[in-house]
Order: sequence, then structure tokens, then C-alpha cells
Amino acid sequence: MDWARFAQQMASMARDLLAQESLAATLERITRSATELVDGCDAAGILVLHDRAVETLAPTHELVTESDQLQQQLGEGPCYDAARSSQEERVFRIADLTGEHQRWPAYAPQARELGVGSMMGFLLFTEDEDFGALNLYSRKPGAFIEVSELAGWLLASHAAVAFSSARTHAQMEQAVATRHTIGEAMGILMGSRHLTQEEAFDVLRRYSQENNIKLREVARRLCERGSLP
Repeated sequence: MDWARFAQQMASMARDLLAQESLAATLERITRSATELVDGCDAAGILVLHDRAVETLAPTHELVTESDQLQQQLGEGPCYDAARSSQEERVFRIADLTGEHQRWPAYAPQARELGVGSMMGFLLFTEDEDFGALNLYSRKPGAFIEVSELAGWLLASHAAVAFSSARTHAQMEQAVATRHTIGEAMGILMGSRHLTQEEAFDVLRRYSQENNIKLREVARRLCERGSLP
């Protein structure tokens, strides 16, 4: 590998990641960079494991989604193992999936039928019950070697920082939008029922608790309909 050229590409990619305008765009740039920068990588995606439910983000090929869905369906596979491992174990590399029948007797042969020859995964974050990883796929067994793992690890390190920044920004935007919606809903109640701010908020809170609906959703419905059901 030409490491000088790789370093230039990595620096350019890092700048691009931080310049993306949304979380979705950031994730798409991450997975696309994996196919461009890591030798042997045919497809990439970000797997998020919520408890035991799998979500696939920014897949570059349907192979990624199919593999993730297969792991969820079977309840086994490298991503499930990685999620259960300690946070110090941040990387897994499977040189040849055909040799993993004993570890994943159901997943390995079916993944091979999908066209998966070798895999690598890099931890991006763990948060409460959530686990996120950047997963790289090759159709060829033995495609990922030590230099591929190093390149992938460097990419994932940049990606983890950009992903965290993008998630924080998205959460802040959602929080601001939620506050605005709740404030608008309170204003509707104050005007229609002649309530104080505290009384209007209490109406929203009680409706949320009694109907087991999140407060922001109650506020959104009220803003759309003009009144509570």
C-alpha cells in the first residue's frame, strides 16, 4: 500500500466527513470511503444493534443489508458477538467465512451463499443498550489481511469522531424542534382554554402519561389538529 497517498486520502476524507450537512450524509460518506480506501472492500455499512434489533445504515450494496437481516433472523453472527464482547475488543476480522461453520453454524453457510467471503468490523460506539459498528465485506475469501485491518481501523477512528459529532448535532436539532413544538402546543391551549403556561404544560403532561404517548408526539398532534382528541 502507498501509505503517503493513503494518508492524503484519509485527510481529505476526514475534512469531508466534518463538512457533511446531515447525519445521513455523514454515514454515507463513511461507508463510501471504506470501499474507496480499504483494499479488498466490496461493500460496507453501519450496523446499529438496539437491544437485539438490527438497523442497517448507509449500506453501499444490498449484500450488507441481507447479511445484517440474516444475523437478526438467526440471532448469531460476528456483529452479535462483537456487541457482547468487551469495549476493548474494537475490531474483528474474519479472513475466510467458510471456516467459521463451528462458531456460527447457521449464519456462516448462509452468508457464504449471499456472497460473503470475508468480513471486518470496527466498533464505532456503545451507548446504553445500543452498539454501532462499521462493517466491511469482501466477496473473496482471504481478501482482508493485516494491512487492510490497519487501514480500516484508521478509517473507523475518523468515522467514530464524525459519527459522534453528527449524532450530537442531530440530537440538538431535534431537541430545539421539540421545544418549539411543545411551546406552540402550549400556546394553542392557553388561547383556547384560557390557561397559564404552567396549566397548559400540565395538560400536555397528563395527556402524555394517561395515553402513554411521548410528550413531543402529543404536542405535534395538537399543533396539527388544533385540539386534543
